[in-house]
Amino acid sequence: MEHVVFVHGLWMLGPDMAILRKRVRQCGFKVHQFSYPTVRKSPQESAIQLHAYIKKLNVAPLHFVAHSLGGLVVRHLFHLYPEQRSGNVLTLGTPHAGSEVAAQLSHSAWGRLILGKSVQQGLLGDVPEWRASNPLGVIAGAGSVGIGRLLAHFSEENDGTIAVSETKLKGSVAHLTMPCSHIGLIYNKAVAEQVCTFLKQGHFTN
Repeated sequence: MEHVVFVHGLWMLGPDMAILRKRVRQCGFKVHQFSYPTVRKSPQESAIQLHAYIKKLNVAPLHFVAHSLGGLVVRHLFHLYPEQRSGNVLTLGTPHAGSEVAAQLSHSAWGRLILGKSVQQGLLGDVPEWRASNPLGVIAGAGSVGIGRLLAHFSEENDGTIAVSETKLKGSVAHLTMPCSHIGLIYNKAVAEQVCTFLKQGHFTN
C-alpha cells in the first residue's frame, strides 16, 4: 500500500482535510496528516518540521497532497531536501506565483498580524523553483466564492481567494481547473477523484 501525506493550508488544522483523506484512503492509500502552525512559522521552517515527520514514517513511495499554503511548504521541502523518495505531488489552490489577496492584506498592520510568517518566502512569492523530478500536478478552483473577493479585484477566473493564474507553476506536469471555491477544493468529491487519479497515474482524467 502506498502512502500519502496531507498538508493543510493557512489558518487550518489537520481535521479540516478529514473528508479528502477519507476519500483518498478509500482509493487504496495509507493516509497521514501533517499539521503545523501556519502563521507562527514560515513555510521554510514548517518544511523542516515536515521533513522530520516523513523521516519518522520511513516509507516509499510517498506522495503529497497539499492545500493552499501547504503546497508552498512542500516546495520548500523538496528544495531543502532534494533527495526525497519517489512519489507524486499534488497541490490544491496553492498560490505558486504569489497571492494578490495576501499582498493586499500585508499592506495593513492587522493584515500582517493575521498572516504572520506565512508571507516569508511564501504567500507573497519568492518560493524556490520546482526542480524535483517528482511529478507535480496542480488543481485550481474557479468557484469565485470567498473572502478574497473583498480584498482583490479579480479580472480572471478565481476560487474566491486565489486566481487561477496564481496557481500555475513552471515544472508542473499537469494543471486542472475545477468549479470550486478555495475551501471547496478539499471537500468536493470530483476533486477527490482527480486527486486519486493523479496519485496513481501522474495525470488527471480528461
